[in-house]
Order: sequence, then C-alpha cells, then structure tokens
Amino acid sequence: PNRGLISNLPEGCCVEVPVDVDASGLHPHTIGALPPQLAALIQTNVNVQSLTVEAALTGKREHVYHAAMLDPHTAAELDLDQIWALVDDLLEAHHGWIPESLRVG
Repeated sequence: PNRGLISNLPEGCCVEVPVDVDASGLHPHTIGALPPQLAALIQTNVNVQSLTVEAALTGKREHVYHAAMLDPHTAAELDLDQIWALVDDLLEAHHGWIPESLRVG
C-alpha cells in the first residue's frame, strides 16, 4: 500500500514502485509526486477500487454498479443499461467468491 511512496496519491491505495530485497526484507523506493496528469489518471482507478472495496465491506451492491459506471474503460464502451447488465452477469458468475450481500437474486 501507498505509505507516502507516491505523495500525490491517497495513503493506503495500492501502488507499484521499485523495491529492493535483501535478507532483512522488502524496501520500497519513495517516488514522490507523479506528474499531475498521471496522478489524475491513476486516481480514477483508485476511486473505482475504493468503491468496490466499500461494497464488499458494507454489502451495498449499488457501490459495485457505481464503480463500474465510473470506470473509464467501461464507460467508454457501454451505456448505463449495458453496464448494469454486465455487473449483474459478473456478480452472478462469481457468486461463490463474493459476499452474500452482493449476490444477485
């Protein structure tokens, strides 16, 4: 998780940074601030991931739909009705892996 490694991304979000490994463990490199346009692009993914985690923790299925609607790749290809149907299909297909409160039906 981001623990000050990338200063203009939220604390705790998942980030990929260079890491040194030795006998005492993993030592991630601090990157500092990304160029603003890159941080903005990455933030869209962080928002989608945060809503998805919130759905799993709270059982609020609407957060899954909202996350899919906010995803820039999904929104570029599908209209809202198609996104809703896609999420229903995904929740049904993966019902064994998701919290019961998020299952369709």
